[in-house]
Amino acid sequence: MLRKALQLIVVLATSAVALPASADPCKAIPDRGPTPAYLAKGKAFSGPITYVGDGDSLCVAVGGRAPENLVEVRVADFYAPELNAPGGRQAKATLERLAKGKRAVCSARHRSHDRVVAVCAIGGAPIGDLMRGAGVQEGGNGR
Repeated sequence: MLRKALQLIVVLATSAVALPASADPCKAIPDRGPTPAYLAKGKAFSGPITYVGDGDSLCVAVGGRAPENLVEVRVADFYAPELNAPGGRQAKATLERLAKGKRAVCSARHRSHDRVVAVCAIGGAPIGDLMRGAGVQEGGNGR
């Protein structure tokens, strides 16, 4: 009985520690409210990639690393498998390796919930091309 209680405590403690790491840090676009003018359709924005959520979403810091300066981007030219689908974790790891800490130049397409769908390039190469070139198979849901 005591052993099971200790196991439960370990599981709960581990879960509590893991939750903040999975929270979305990008808050430039409010959950409810207008899209900032600098993220309107056709507008260009750029900055370092500070966070990768999965194989086709990331945060671009546009003027600092405070959450209100972090733009969540859904990559418009690549549809990665969902994290829980086959290849999803590999897609995220590949995007992190290719993009995290590097400067992205993006062109906004439209808003989707609290993020902007955009085409982004690193070093002049579109992220979708980089992901395909790294061997990541597309397989996510269309947007």
